Amino acid sequence: MHIPVLLKEILEHLSPKPGQNFIDATVGNGGHMAAILEKIAPNGKLLAIDRDPMSLTAAKFKVQSSKFKNNVIFVNSSFGDLQEIVSKEHFESIKGILFDFGMSSEQLENSGKGFSFQKDEIMDMRFDPRTPMTAEDIVNGYSEKELAEIFEKFGEESRAWSIARAIAESRRRKRIKTTLELTGIIEKVKRRFGRIHPATQIFQALRIEVNQELVEIERALAVLPEILAKGSRAAFISFHSLEDRIVKNWSRDFNKKNIIKNLTKKPIASSAEEVRVNPRSRSAKLRVIEKI
Repeated sequence: MHIPVLLKEILEHLSPKPGQNFIDATVGNGGHMAAILEKIAPNGKLLAIDRDPMSLTAAKFKVQSSKFKNNVIFVNSSFGDLQEIVSKEHFESIKGILFDFGMSSEQLENSGKGFSFQKDEIMDMRFDPRTPMTAEDIVNGYSEKELAEIFEKFGEESRAWSIARAIAESRRRKRIKTTLELTGIIEKVKRRFGRIHPATQIFQALRIEVNQELVEIERALAVLPEILAKGSRAAFISFHSLEDRIVKNWSRDFNKKNIIKNLTKKPIASSAEEVRVNPRSRSAKLRVIEKI
């Protein structure tokens, strides 16, 4: 079961109240959505966005027979298209927006798309099936240099070039099609040290490249000041340094321009109790800003 991360802190900082309108830009399976709906009912509206149709279906199922079914507008799209979505849906008077950049446990464990290096699945890794390129396309189609560069840039992988070389050598003999095939290649190059599996950063890099995740964050941040009204807030949950760095730099720059103010000088981490109950929350960081 997917447990929403930093839920208590999100509700404290976004402070949703009856009649207000909110956006959940990454609704996933609807954990944060359900909690926000409880606060904004009976007349508030929530715009629920997700690029993964399977996640969106799960979120819809969560509210379809509830008292909140008429309070939600569901949109299957990327939050990178936020401005277009808000305009098309005529969604106004937005009091707050939530971005949760993490994957759900269902996507990792049950999607069948190859997000996990512990399962034998096809290397798809697309959140949205309309995305043109899969992880298999990248692993077998990118040059050795291109692979090494994305492993360094998006995985911060110290053995990027060695792993890229091993992949290039392996695919010359046979196309690499499954996650376990790729994991086996990585494990021959990089030994395991400590808690982190050798394939973790490579799989992260491939997923980011397939879905252009960092580009989508930058696209959303570029239009956010136009979407937020004075006094409105945005909350960002990141799970690795690449995501957090983009939000940190953006909020610093726009804070200097007196367009927003940072409500969290340092990112908020999950409590020890939350990590105990939900180990996935260990790497989560929350930043919150307010439009001024």
